[in-house]
Amino acid sequence: MGQDDSTARAARWQQAGPIRYPDPDVIALDPRFERIILGHAAIERVATGFRFTEGPAYYGDTRQLLFADIPNDALLRWDEITGRTVTLRSPCGNIDGNTRDRQGRLISCELGSRTLTRTELDGTITVLASHFEGTRLTGPNDVVVKSDGSIWFSDNGAGIRGNYLGDKAPQEMPYRVYRLDPETRALTIAVGDMARPNGLCFSPDETRLYVVDTPAAPKTTWVFDMASGMPANGRLFFDAQPGWADGIRCDTEGNVWCGFTGGPGQDGVAVFAPDGTLIGRILLPERCANLAFGGRKRNRLFMTASQSVYALYVEAQGVPGG
Repeated sequence: MGQDDSTARAARWQQAGPIRYPDPDVIALDPRFERIILGHAAIERVATGFRFTEGPAYYGDTRQLLFADIPNDALLRWDEITGRTVTLRSPCGNIDGNTRDRQGRLISCELGSRTLTRTELDGTITVLASHFEGTRLTGPNDVVVKSDGSIWFSDNGAGIRGNYLGDKAPQEMPYRVYRLDPETRALTIAVGDMARPNGLCFSPDETRLYVVDTPAAPKTTWVFDMASGMPANGRLFFDAQPGWADGIRCDTEGNVWCGFTGGPGQDGVAVFAPDGTLIGRILLPERCANLAFGGRKRNRLFMTASQSVYALYVEAQGVPGG
């Protein structure tokens, strides 16, 4: 992408007029993405003015999107009907990842408190995990709930590496992916050989688990087969260096949608087919940390990207649990 393209893309978000269809920043790189693009839907910036947005989780029953602003230590709610954003909880433990369980309760990864929590339907908060074998977690980062109710989350120390996203502290144990039993609250190491596990999601049939690994370098995304309920046969799914994924989600066709960082011409969302082929991009003027499907038909993609939240209608639907 040339400098003129970057200038034009930046100017888009400063103009007051409409965007011409089809949206030039929704790009098909493979015929499989062409049927996902809606020629009469544009990327919308629905909220802005934050420091670092993360953890989008959609509530279809109230048509609201919950998301976090990590440095501001705030959990926020954007109303799809009114377009208004309000603060639900502050302080909130520097929440990063969010999702809903199969009972509709909010599951949150708190970088500051270094706990995995559940917000009950009456608004009270339950700590689901804070330690593993007597040692305090390094900081839950992202989370997904499987159809059997088990909760899977990455613990990667993002909140202890400095005082911007949490509280600086020494690393006391390896970074891992854990499985939490919903009945016993027992933690099991699901993936223990990654440098810094980050975003994660299951394939629609839950036979695959995708996990992003984000050390200093290289940043890669891996896929595991689910064997007897646990990940096995881990292998590289894609390496998009110099760009990389963060939060990820699957659609019902098995495509993997990735919040993506790579600089101008790559920042936004990258979409990979189940075979690992990059099939499409949604370009944003900011790096995108995470995403979630929502809307009344789960076909509206919400993207938490640095200082803003964006949305785009697509001809794809997200799977439950992410």
